[in-house]
Amino acid sequence: MKKLFLIIGAPGSGKTTDAQLIAEKNSDSIVHYSTGDLLREEIASGSELGKEIDSFVSNGLLCPLNIVLDTFMKALKNSDKDNILIDGYPRSVEQMNSLDEILKSENSINLTSVIEVVVSEETAKDRVLGRARGADDNVEVFNNRMSVYTEPLEAIQNFYEDKGLLKKISGESTIEEIVEEMEAFIKSKI
Repeated sequence: MKKLFLIIGAPGSGKTTDAQLIAEKNSDSIVHYSTGDLLREEIASGSELGKEIDSFVSNGLLCPLNIVLDTFMKALKNSDKDNILIDGYPRSVEQMNSLDEILKSENSINLTSVIEVVVSEETAKDRVLGRARGADDNVEVFNNRMSVYTEPLEAIQNFYEDKGLLKKISGESTIEEIVEEMEAFIKSKI
């Protein structure tokens, strides 16, 4: 059975970098997918779907649920590793509930934990505006993305807390310290 770890956090929390580093260090047993990267790859392909995704992403909005879920489940099912880290999902109560329903009927995938990388809004903003990797890294879009992240956060936290799946890790220390703590936690669950 595949073990799924969802990694959530504000834009700029470091969740993608943390997950990438853990997957690289454990490439024999752990794979990482970033919802954002999966969607950006589709945009870069220039496909019709990519253009549709871009119309949402470039404005800091969430993509429609069916697009995100299809992308997400395809990555899970095609993974050749049994331990899967996916960051950036869920980002809405609707995404959370839809995934929960799908996983109830999926006997081959077990949601093992939801790890929240916690950072202050100030830290998140400094990181996002400092990296400026694309058109979506400006103050207006950051503020949009932050409110899209924080609005459903309490409901998401409560849902996974009630299931005993939520683990919070501070994203305020060094990358090495964060990765070490997250990696130790994941390995304890494998």
